[in-house]
Amino acid sequence: METIKNLAYLLSAIFFIFGLKMLSSPRSARKGNLISGIGMLIAIVVTLLDKQIVDFTFIIAGLVVGSAIGAIAARRVQMTAMPQMVAIFNGFGGGASTLVALAEFMRFTSQPSPDVSVTLVLSVLIGTVTFFGSFIAFAKLQDLMKSAPIVLPFHQGINALLLLGVVVVGALFIMNPVSITELLIIAAAATLLGILLVIPIGGADMPVVISLLNSYSGLAAAMTGFVLSNNVLIISGALVGASGLILTKLMCEAMNRSLTNVLFGQVGYDASAGGPGEKRTVTRYTAEDAVMMLENANSVIIVPGYGLAVAQAQHVLAELAELLEKKGTSVKYAIHPVAGRMPGHMNVLLAEANVPYDKLYEMDAINDEFQNTDVALVVGANDVVNPAARYKKDSVLYGMPILNVDQAKTVMIIKRSLSPGFAGEDNELFYDPKTMMVFGDAKKMLTEMVHLLKEYQGS
Repeated sequence: METIKNLAYLLSAIFFIFGLKMLSSPRSARKGNLISGIGMLIAIVVTLLDKQIVDFTFIIAGLVVGSAIGAIAARRVQMTAMPQMVAIFNGFGGGASTLVALAEFMRFTSQPSPDVSVTLVLSVLIGTVTFFGSFIAFAKLQDLMKSAPIVLPFHQGINALLLLGVVVVGALFIMNPVSITELLIIAAAATLLGILLVIPIGGADMPVVISLLNSYSGLAAAMTGFVLSNNVLIISGALVGASGLILTKLMCEAMNRSLTNVLFGQVGYDASAGGPGEKRTVTRYTAEDAVMMLENANSVIIVPGYGLAVAQAQHVLAELAELLEKKGTSVKYAIHPVAGRMPGHMNVLLAEANVPYDKLYEMDAINDEFQNTDVALVVGANDVVNPAARYKKDSVLYGMPILNVDQAKTVMIIKRSLSPGFAGEDNELFYDPKTMMVFGDAKKMLTEMVHLLKEYQGS
């Protein structure tokens, strides 16, 4: 039985690895999710049978309730709220790891060995930080809290004292692991740490925070795997933790900032305070003006942003692109790594509208093409196309690689207002003479443009 169990866990691990590899491409991501899901199903079934549980009533109830919640969330949560849902799921993963570790400690009939005691402390610490930090991220994304950094007096000093307290209490527990009191004290300190670590991070850095919290949830699961002596949980947790850290690194590189700067830089913007761009004026263009320009364009690069997700305009944007291609226009999509509020947000959004994967180009692959492009159509993007990142040294965006939208012959921007992006930096591109600002809800404006294009092509 032990051999069969280990072989099944090995098969699960292989499924996890291949599934994770397939998630690196939008084309294979759906299949990767399915393969990873099969691996998890195998692991769950083998674990339940191996433990020879007498009564499956609560387990079945949990499966039914959890599956129902997951299915409803997957169908009803809008694409704009997908980052919030990911944040919550990260939190639940961390919270579950903490609870399982505590429950397992209460089941011990003898003192755990030092290695198990260490992983118990780490599981409670990382899992609790993940849980509360993820819900703070959710609150910021959901506008339940202001997205701008919230910094308390002696903020980092408080964090350092809390962490020092965790180390001291954790050491006492490891030397004498007989009472759950120390673990509960660590959980209480980790609660404060989870909150205090995330509140000073602004909305501009949410993609990085989500990636990092995802990594934390994996690490917490791996630590709990050591507590349970469960190999598949160790492997799956380590995979999630490692992939989350790699993704966090990639997000930081995309913004040309260090992780330390993200965590302690306090970059953000309070939308309630208004923006400097509101004091300046630009020439407003209509949907008809935009269509006339698109009709005469031989090449168009579309740059999607969070505003596209807010307006739920991905389907009508795809229809606009199809109409342009029908008349012979070359249409491509430029995807910035941190566009939206979570990694891969724009890829998922456009996949929902059945945009062909070969039309999506990463920043490095398409940036040189803007200079030879007739129209760069920006829909709801801001910081990722802001030229201030190149020259304004006192800007929080300075040094961040951006899409070279300003190099196109004509720049067309569909946006509700001149308000700054998450970073709070006014965008000079709005005031460039070759920029056409089309103000309004993205879905409404794109729908009007589609109707006008159909009329022109039908006449």
